[in-house]
Amino acid sequence: MKSGFVSIIGRPNVGKSTLLNNILGKKVAITSNKPQTTRNNIQGVYNDSDYQIIFVDTPGIHKPKNKMGKYLNKQAYFSVSDVDVILFLVDVTKSLGTGDKFVINTLKETNKPVILILNKIDKIPKDKILPKIEQYMTLYDFSEIIPVSALKHDNLDRLIDVIKSYMKDTVKYYEDGEITNVSKEFMITEFVREKIFNLTDEEVPHSITCVIESMEEKKESAVIYVNIIVDRDNLKKIIIGNNGKMIKQIGIEARADIERLLGKKVYLNLFVKTIKKWRDKEDYLSELGFKTE
Repeated sequence: MKSGFVSIIGRPNVGKSTLLNNILGKKVAITSNKPQTTRNNIQGVYNDSDYQIIFVDTPGIHKPKNKMGKYLNKQAYFSVSDVDVILFLVDVTKSLGTGDKFVINTLKETNKPVILILNKIDKIPKDKILPKIEQYMTLYDFSEIIPVSALKHDNLDRLIDVIKSYMKDTVKYYEDGEITNVSKEFMITEFVREKIFNLTDEEVPHSITCVIESMEEKKESAVIYVNIIVDRDNLKKIIIGNNGKMIKQIGIEARADIERLLGKKVYLNLFVKTIKKWRDKEDYLSELGFKTE
């Protein structure tokens, strides 16, 4: 068996998590049209009879404007330093901009092979793809260039075949059946956070955090209590919604994902808590065993 590690990097909101989920055929990373949705490096494990490929989904690399941005960049940079190959994902529906050049300049500091992945090719005419490729080729000497549609699963088999040629290890890092390095508790809180982002549009910032207060699993069901932590009362009102309609919808959609994850009936209870001072919020999360940094 051959194995190795692959980092997926790129600007925020180019489809990194969608690519990972569709390669694995299972949802391990949340997706949203909001940039910087991914906060942590999440490993997804691809297995077949001859290969084990560990993908690392990272926060989008960007010019940081605040403490959160610096933390997310730190997570992404860390993933680049200790992998066998890097996938640089770009959105072909967007013009090559300063954000892409910022990532490319970061890549110039590494000696790892870099595969350029042009994502969302289903959304542009085919005759527009080659000029996009030529544009990026002038900026960096990529090891491979592969156009794909992560959402439509176009050309992903070709991508996997190319990645396999860079796998040199002979170590089996994960057992059969394991698809990610994160706990099911982490994935549950991420599913809730994803629904909040998708249902509240641009109203709710990335400062929200979701934490499991308690979880009781039985053979055929699970009862889960999740606290949604915000730092302003107006955010609490938005998440709850008129007559509780918003939080009810968040619960309905998150529960569907959680039931698929656990393979059983789920009773999901959501509560919104306002903790205005970061110090208080950090202490609260630490008490629950949640790492804030």
